[in-house]
Amino acid sequence: MKPLFFVNTLGASLHWRRLLPVCWLLLALAGCAPTKLVPPGRNLLNTIELEGVDKADAERMQTLYQQKPNSRFPIPKLLIYQLGTNFYDSAKVRRKLNADLERYNRLIAQARPDSVEVAKLTQKRERLNRRYQQKLDKGNAIMRIGEPPVLYDTALTRQTVTQLGIFLKSKGFFRSSVYATDTVEDRRATVTYHVHEGPPFHYTQLDYTIPDTSVARRVLATRPGSLLHVGDQYDEEMIGQERTRIETLLKNAGYYDFREQYITLEADTSFVPTTVRLRTFVADPAPGQSHRLYTIERVSFIADAGLVRFGVARDTVVRDSVKFLAYEHKIRPRILDDKLEVRPGDHYSLANTLLTQRQLGSLDMFRFNTVNYRRLPRQSNTLADSVQGQLVAIVNASPAKKFQETTEFGGTYVSGLVGPFANVRLRVRNPFGGAEVLEFGVRTGFEGQYNIASTNGETSGNPDAVLTTQIGGNVNLVIPQFIIPFRPQRYLVRYNPRTRINASYTFVSRPQYTRTNAEATYDYIWQRSEFHQYVFTPADLSIVSTPKIDDIFLDTLRSLSRRGFPLIQSFTRQLVPSINFTSLYNSNDFNQTRDARYLRMYAEVGGLTRKIYQAIFPDLNVFNFARFNADYRRYIKLNQKSYFVYRFNVGVARALTPTTYYPAGSDVQQTGLIIPYDKFVFAGGSSSVRAWAPRRLGLGSAQTLDANRRQNLAQEQPGELLLEGNVEYRFPLYSFINGAVFTDYGNAWLLHKDSRENADFQFNRFYKEFAVGSGFGLRFDFTFLILRLDVATKVYDPTHPGNRWVIRNFGFGARQTAFNLGIGYPF
Repeated sequence: MKPLFFVNTLGASLHWRRLLPVCWLLLALAGCAPTKLVPPGRNLLNTIELEGVDKADAERMQTLYQQKPNSRFPIPKLLIYQLGTNFYDSAKVRRKLNADLERYNRLIAQARPDSVEVAKLTQKRERLNRRYQQKLDKGNAIMRIGEPPVLYDTALTRQTVTQLGIFLKSKGFFRSSVYATDTVEDRRATVTYHVHEGPPFHYTQLDYTIPDTSVARRVLATRPGSLLHVGDQYDEEMIGQERTRIETLLKNAGYYDFREQYITLEADTSFVPTTVRLRTFVADPAPGQSHRLYTIERVSFIADAGLVRFGVARDTVVRDSVKFLAYEHKIRPRILDDKLEVRPGDHYSLANTLLTQRQLGSLDMFRFNTVNYRRLPRQSNTLADSVQGQLVAIVNASPAKKFQETTEFGGTYVSGLVGPFANVRLRVRNPFGGAEVLEFGVRTGFEGQYNIASTNGETSGNPDAVLTTQIGGNVNLVIPQFIIPFRPQRYLVRYNPRTRINASYTFVSRPQYTRTNAEATYDYIWQRSEFHQYVFTPADLSIVSTPKIDDIFLDTLRSLSRRGFPLIQSFTRQLVPSINFTSLYNSNDFNQTRDARYLRMYAEVGGLTRKIYQAIFPDLNVFNFARFNADYRRYIKLNQKSYFVYRFNVGVARALTPTTYYPAGSDVQQTGLIIPYDKFVFAGGSSSVRAWAPRRLGLGSAQTLDANRRQNLAQEQPGELLLEGNVEYRFPLYSFINGAVFTDYGNAWLLHKDSRENADFQFNRFYKEFAVGSGFGLRFDFTFLILRLDVATKVYDPTHPGNRWVIRNFGFGARQTAFNLGIGYPF
């Protein structure tokens, strides 16, 4: 009898070996009953349901729950906790604690009277005690990754009902009601909150009562900018923001003493059903007394606050009626004066105060700076003096260290090799007395790279890998003003203008080629707001040289040239002149803890006057090109430590006109669209589609095969169009360790046809050529440093010679799965 199917026993054995650890974990978790740790007479809070919410914000209401069930996504934390209890014995932990404490007490007694040794042993004993106490309070490491069972508490349910009712009233649902019911099955409680919203109340009239006519005039003049409008739904949160707006308005108008407590709002709902008459009261500081309007009488700037020299007075320099005091004026007062928005004779302004602090901080010359005010005593009891006051402003700035050295060490993990790198930077502050920053940097690093010249038969299924070398250095000078032929007007200071002059040199040695790049740039930098920065580079000049090209890679370049893609010309000696502009908006912080947005737009045009450059430098090739990139990211904060992040990245690089050239070994002139190699767009890598090695994804669905007719993973894939995106869910795991699950997609294409089939972008098939990779990651958040490990596997590979759904070949070989080790978030 013929068998109905056959089994590849070797493949099955390897497959089960991969799955064996997962099976053991599933079996262990399966033995954990959710109610195993629930005490007798108590129930596990299993589910919470919210019913009847139509117009109110259900997500905001859910944050008011005083009890929430154990987290089930992305990992079942209760089951993890129960798994940890199998390896936990509190009595054993306490015995070890007592034994270790007795041992340290003996050592401390023996160390006396050596106070230094006693102090060291005492510190070790305290650290040991804290570690054991954590185990006693929260369990072992596995238990701390999970969560103890949440026991249903009816008292907390009643508190939740109260909080939900208060929230609904604060949002204008004055006739709302809330009650809760619970059901218990198999010792698992389900709580349902039933909400009756009732009709929401809206504003029909907004009135003001302000006895102080001067204050009233300013408040009423800004009514168009009010956050409250007739027809809006009643909202106490918005009312609080309106109080803050009025307070800020008056503080910026000179009312130094004004406080939010003077503002009250009263709502009257008795006039017409479901309507609110809202009246804003701005009270006087005392009966019959008006709010005082303050003027700045004088300003003093102490440029070396915190420095004391007994018996020596600070030298005083007066500029624009401002006194600059210092034992030694190391920074020219003109530079500091440009950053001051607090001026003698102006009314007090909170906004100008904060702007002054921000502008001084942006100089990077001071450890801290403050602006303090002191009221001058009243000169008389006249009416004018009772409503007007004078202030003395004192700016204190404490100098930062002149020299600052920073050393960074890190590593990458690509194609099975760990690549260490090191950065050393030296910052010199105020080298020329104009608050400049001079910075020197050196970077050296190694990176794992597939070896295109490998002779390995690849019996393991993985290509050979070698470490590539990158060495670079740079020096840049940042000047805190625009260096332009004419003197800019003072209002430009608000935009924190800077001029940056930079020179750098980079040496890269890869298996395929050795490349050097000497670059000089001249940048203008300014900020539209705290989150929005512009960079305009009118001059960017690079000299790129490729002194060495591997023979096999050179054959590949020649083959591409014969097929209509003159990439080999991008490896000639080149002069790359360009102009570029960058707009960067980023409302997030360094550790990415905000609900924020990020948008970076970059445009570059190069080689427009290449005939002039070629006439001056006949031995250098000059190519004209245009390049554009748009990178948008959205950070959605789900709760205190969980985020949903997505990203879209688009890049285009294109030669503006064809270039005439002579192919290597030929005297026949040809033309082609050529751009410098570094100006191409690339897909793949730790900040791109992470399942692919850097620069190795693409092009389109064109297949790149090696001499053995296998997919060539070693060759970089320079493209002219890049489309990619990422979706990532970030969540806490344990202490400073966070996790992430992600999916990346994207690809790179050419914008013109060559002999490689499907390497160019076409609307009728590009959506079928998106490569997809998924995986998980760990982030070790040390506050000052975030160490990241991402493991990504290929799901769909449009360039694979066989079945494109390569997830069926799941494994941890370099052809299928990539390990990315880096510093910081991928995006």
